[in-house]
Amino acid sequence: MQRQNMLIAAAGLLIIILLASAIHPYDYPTWFLEVTPVLIALPVMAATYRHFPLTTLLYVLIFIHAVILIGGGTYTYARVPLGFWVQDALALSRNPYDKIGHFAQGLVPFIVAREILWRGGYLTSRRMTAFLSICVVMMVSSLYELIEWWAALIMGQGADEFLGTQGDEWDTQADMFFALIGATAAMLTLSRLHDRQMAKLKSS
Repeated sequence: MQRQNMLIAAAGLLIIILLASAIHPYDYPTWFLEVTPVLIALPVMAATYRHFPLTTLLYVLIFIHAVILIGGGTYTYARVPLGFWVQDALALSRNPYDKIGHFAQGLVPFIVAREILWRGGYLTSRRMTAFLSICVVMMVSSLYELIEWWAALIMGQGADEFLGTQGDEWDTQADMFFALIGATAAMLTLSRLHDRQMAKLKSS
């Protein structure tokens, strides 16, 4: 019951953040495109909670990822204040907030795929589960880049804020590479904790 109450509180907080971000975003079409994954994930998690609740680790990661997406939607990725702080601190040539987003786009879907594949009984090998989870991450990352391409074709220059390339001709490749780094980081640092939480969820 305590975990359920915490999840409800977290969902409520996320909805408040989402609504606040919609008041005066930099660009409404960009805001909508960036927060669409959050708008999809919240009802899906609510609908599947009773028959397939996720681990606490995954709920926390999804919450953090959602906040990152909302921040990118509110300011556009090239203008998020946190990114400017990192840019100044590391003496970078551009706002790197979009790379934080793509790192999360690798880390969080890796844990999502790992949890579904393992708990769903689709695989019995942890190594194969890790490998296929990384494959899922790269598929998601490539699909996202295709969506950006389609948005550019449809919207023309109106998609510049959504793309957030900041003049980098290798932005697409870099985005996918950061997703791979995120997935690898999740595999190396979170797998054992994730295993314990999945085992605890199964036993309860």
